Amino acid sequence: MTTVVRVPEELSARVPAEQRGPGLERDAVRLLVSRGTAVSHHAFAELPCLLRAGDLLVVNTSPTLAAAVDGRVGHARVVVHFSTRGDDGRWAVELREPDGHGTTRARAGTRAGSAVRLPGGGRLVLEEPLSASGERLWWARAGADTDVPGLLREHGRPIRYSYTERDQPLSVYQTVFALPSADGTGSAEMPSAARPFTARLVAELVSRGVQFAPITLHTGVSSAEVHEPPYAERFVVPEASARLINNVKANQEGREALPRKGGGGRRAGGRVVAVGTTAVRAVESAAGADGVVRAASGWTELVVTPERGVRVVDGLLTGLHEPEASHLLMLEAVAGRAAVDRGYEEALRGLYLWHEFGDVHLILPEERPHAEHCSSN
Repeated sequence: MTTVVRVPEELSARVPAEQRGPGLERDAVRLLVSRGTAVSHHAFAELPCLLRAGDLLVVNTSPTLAAAVDGRVGHARVVVHFSTRGDDGRWAVELREPDGHGTTRARAGTRAGSAVRLPGGGRLVLEEPLSASGERLWWARAGADTDVPGLLREHGRPIRYSYTERDQPLSVYQTVFALPSADGTGSAEMPSAARPFTARLVAELVSRGVQFAPITLHTGVSSAEVHEPPYAERFVVPEASARLINNVKANQEGREALPRKGGGGRRAGGRVVAVGTTAVRAVESAAGADGVVRAASGWTELVVTPERGVRVVDGLLTGLHEPEASHLLMLEAVAGRAAVDRGYEEALRGLYLWHEFGDVHLILPEERPHAEHCSSN
């Protein structure tokens, strides 16, 4: 794990960028760029001149759900966070309690057999913990007359954490890449690395020869109090996206058949840049030991660590993560510990904003700078 120190509370992004001043859009955030231990500071709108023709952005199309619903266990008020739908129709859920400030706190004493009354007469019964190592998330079965996707659409709201200032409409949590799913499933939490993209910025990237490879990974509920390794999540890597990724990799010089550990050297041609840790998890789950990505779907339990390395991803665009977050191990796998430590030192020094409405971090391989340049600030 990195040596990143605690993030000061005042660096939490409390509202989306577009609500911080008149005339601002989603892309009005800052962009920290790491190439090895070299760091530069940019506006996110400069992304097109930091990438180049032939680069491929892997983007997550999962829509964000209104995954928080009020309920009652006996006489006690609870908030149910719906995380993931299982193959057997059950839902992985977390029961929390209102904290009196519009958000929630951890709830103790959840037991198997607990029945939760939901709005509109719905009912949910907790059956067993999702993991033997903890009892935060539970498999729960909805009553026969309870349509969970419909319940979320009618009575749900986006999951909100205590560092945010107020509730936001669901549209604030949808990225420009989000596509509705046929079965009503999606992400309990926004794939937030893609949030700053606008349609205009995507069009500019395309006009410069940057390609996009869509994948889907439905993110589950993370812990607001304890950072845990990610649980199993549903993902899809379509055949067309696998083919795009493999074409970029095949055009790179000195392609490695084995995983790279911590920031490989110079790459020729285009680079595969994942937009978010969810995109990394999906494509690395679909990659064989030979580094070839094959169309895949189902559940992934992959945890990308420095020891495992990455087989496909050359770069990563991601938010800024808390020091205890397991996501930092993935960043180390892509860039190496020295690069991550250096980047986070600069983010703290530069007063970058953290969390889903905050600034973003672009990690690229160390290499000779290309012809196009962005102005640093």
